[in-house]
Amino acid sequence: MDKEYRNEEEKMLAGRLYDPAKDGLPEKRARAHDLCREFSSLPEKDENRDRILREIFPHAGKNLFMFGPVICDYGEFTYFGDNVFANFNFTCIDCAPVTIGNDVFFGPNVSILTPVHPMRWQERNVFRNDEGEMSDLEYAKPITIGDNCWIAGNVTICGGVTIGNGCVIGAGSVVTRNIPENTFAAGVPCRPIREITEEDRMAPDMY
Repeated sequence: MDKEYRNEEEKMLAGRLYDPAKDGLPEKRARAHDLCREFSSLPEKDENRDRILREIFPHAGKNLFMFGPVICDYGEFTYFGDNVFANFNFTCIDCAPVTIGNDVFFGPNVSILTPVHPMRWQERNVFRNDEGEMSDLEYAKPITIGDNCWIAGNVTICGGVTIGNGCVIGAGSVVTRNIPENTFAAGVPCRPIREITEEDRMAPDMY
């Protein structure tokens, strides 16, 4: 028997079909969107930027820095480790949990996209729900990015993907499957190219 869920948020986080127009989800998204706009409108040296960023992403470690603009759906379902940097136009649609490790760098125009929509239009098209609101059915899959990763510019990471520790994802890639640790991967769809080894060392005196 299927588990009983108390509300649409529980269904969403469990990866089940859910109605995004019910149970306070629109209000949560609106608050996150407003905070993102406020953050993105401020000069980089404005002392309020860090405070607002922490409101957007309450589960963040030390030294989270984003240039902006930044956009997310909820923010509270994204978990950052320490020393994470995101360049311009960082997008994180966190309808399922997004877990980002320590020392992760994001190039410009990176999109982390957990939502998935049904393949059949009969289940995908908009409808009027039992509260009279126009809505649609969606589901989402979590995304995990390990420690010490570099996600280059214009990369899209799709729901259900895990990127292992120490990976480099080449510019313009669309990541639709898991990437093993210490791998350079690139392409559409993104595929492992080779292992990252000592042959890639550029600074001999660094660990």
